[in-house]
Amino acid sequence: MLKRLAVLFAVLALVAAACGGDSGDDTTTSTTAAPDTGQGTEGGTLATVQARGTLKCGVSGSAPGFSEVAPDGSFSGIDVDTCRAVAAAVLGDGNAVEFRTLTAAERFAALDSGEIDVLIRNTTWTQTRDTDLTNDFTATTFYDGQQIMGNPATLAGLTVEGGFADIDGAVVCTNAGTTTEQNIKEGAEQAGVTIQLKTVENFPEAMDGFIAGTCDIVTTDGSGLYGHRSANIAAGTPGAEDWVIFPEAPISKEPLGPVVRENDSEWFDVVQWTVFALFSAEELGVTQANVDSMMDSGGEIGRLLGGEGEIQTAMGLSADAFANSIKAVGNYGEVYERNLGPLNLERAGTYNEQWYNGGLIYSPPFR
Repeated sequence: MLKRLAVLFAVLALVAAACGGDSGDDTTTSTTAAPDTGQGTEGGTLATVQARGTLKCGVSGSAPGFSEVAPDGSFSGIDVDTCRAVAAAVLGDGNAVEFRTLTAAERFAALDSGEIDVLIRNTTWTQTRDTDLTNDFTATTFYDGQQIMGNPATLAGLTVEGGFADIDGAVVCTNAGTTTEQNIKEGAEQAGVTIQLKTVENFPEAMDGFIAGTCDIVTTDGSGLYGHRSANIAAGTPGAEDWVIFPEAPISKEPLGPVVRENDSEWFDVVQWTVFALFSAEELGVTQANVDSMMDSGGEIGRLLGGEGEIQTAMGLSADAFANSIKAVGNYGEVYERNLGPLNLERAGTYNEQWYNGGLIYSPPFR
């Protein structure tokens, strides 16, 4: 079913906005004053992070597969691993990260003010966020799309082939003040159906209402719905196995990836090329297990790992910066499988495949 959804991503995109997990803030007000970036006078964010010795990374903390906090306080997820990869590249230690859990409404202000160095919080790249706010989006790490999940126990007539027609009259829960909210309103209007929209601050609150039966429908990015359904099945939530994620094309395009403050090209390059290093490592067959044995390889593998012709030192990093990232978290395929595989988010046949397998995961050359 998920394969079918992914193939249809490019066909039905009513809007291109929300964000995964908790869904996104929809603020469009420009920031006219120069932000307090938290940077020292001797350089930009890279110099600040290196002098501090830790990376401050903004995440959700409640998005299954992307960023979750375990009872012991440890963090996991694809966003978390991307934070660790950046820390390993910049500081030589993938554990030198201070995670900041942020709501959708908090995240951009936290980045703008310098509270965090990078935002890796299942955040969608949109025109407004890229041009009107003080943000720059780096390479996309996950291609998603907003979807709908319903509970047949509370909404009579809901079917696995359901679409907007099946939710006429339904109570729909999602995040307040987000583009996810806008998307579902617009989708219902275009489909000619009436919904009762209930909004909350965080998506877990929407899930609480859904489980309690006060919401017939919840909506956020597809990855978030699959993640929450999988977590509830594992937790033994009654009826979770029957929850329906509509097998029609998602109602938006959601390219998710790291965000940095604008006009700091040195830091932008570091974050973006760290992501590209994970992409390229998978393409070149470099893994967490074999990276040490590949260090003496020539050609592009050698340059990626710090050998002759490497560019990392010119970026203000150590020559083996990206080798450290791969040692810390593995290549992109390993990161994906470790975090999203348990949620049954199949990669094959989706845009999250490598380019040579028909996907959009693509790294420019390391030369």
